[in-house]
Amino acid sequence: MDPHPDTRPPASSPPTFTWIYVVATALALAVLFVGFYRLGQNDTDAGWTMLAAGGTSLVLVAVTWPLALTMNASRRSSRGDSDTAGRDVADRIDKVLAQLKLIADQQLISDRAKHVAFRDKDRDAVRRAIQEDISRQDWDAATKLADDMEREFGSKAEADRFRDEIRIKCQECSLKQVDDGLAAIDRHTRAEQWNSALREAEKLLQSHPDHERVRNLPAEIENRRQGYKRQLLDSWNEAAARHDVDGSIEILKQLDTYLTPKEAEGMQETARHIFREKLNTLGKQFATAVQEHRWAEAIRVGDSIVRDFPNTRIAQEVREKMDVLRKRAAEPETAAT
Repeated sequence: MDPHPDTRPPASSPPTFTWIYVVATALALAVLFVGFYRLGQNDTDAGWTMLAAGGTSLVLVAVTWPLALTMNASRRSSRGDSDTAGRDVADRIDKVLAQLKLIADQQLISDRAKHVAFRDKDRDAVRRAIQEDISRQDWDAATKLADDMEREFGSKAEADRFRDEIRIKCQECSLKQVDDGLAAIDRHTRAEQWNSALREAEKLLQSHPDHERVRNLPAEIENRRQGYKRQLLDSWNEAAARHDVDGSIEILKQLDTYLTPKEAEGMQETARHIFREKLNTLGKQFATAVQEHRWAEAIRVGDSIVRDFPNTRIAQEVREKMDVLRKRAAEPETAAT
């Protein structure tokens, strides 16, 4: 046995509490980082709470760490006092760490509580958004929200009901658009506005290309046009057969936009005959009105001849007499004044 035991103090080593402050500092920085991340995700409540917890923790570490170092130095000069001070510091550090852990646990519990508390409100918000998209006829957006409801809230049955409602509303809207378009086309065809009818058909084809009735609209419009043209040709032939000059001319005016060059050429001879009859009739009416001194009537018929048959010999003769007729028509008025 050594008669002179070594009474020297053991070599100094880094304070045992230093690693605790390192861990505490790391935890505080982690909490701060999470707070900034939550703020970046627009979760302001959780973000500010985490920032407050992290900042408080850093302040506690900054205050207690220098105190611990001072007390540790005093312990080296006085082992008895240092043992007591070290225990006090250790107790304080344990309390700080306990507080940090409590803050972190409370934050986690708060986040879970918020998630549970706002779950019903979030679901109600999704329901309202789906109904708003349906009212705007934004079927894709409404369907996406229904899918999100199933994925985020696990409400498959409710999501299925929404998807069925969206599909039904979409079909009803589609049918109404088609019906309105068909009604507009029918009005255009009745008014012989064939270009307007075709434009309406093109719009329906763009929005409802799979609808069978819509696909056949261009051919249907052309069939109506050809049918109306046949009616006009039949009416023309009947009027010409009974020598209805005025009726034949009116029908011919309507036929003008329907006839092909070849069809018009085949009708030229009959049309010339009808126009000659019309011109002869107007000429007789003009001559009779002049002979009977019905100047106003003569002027009216003369204007028709000049307007409708400007290049004929009769029109030239009428032009030469119109000034005299207007003077004669004004004579009774002059005499009366």
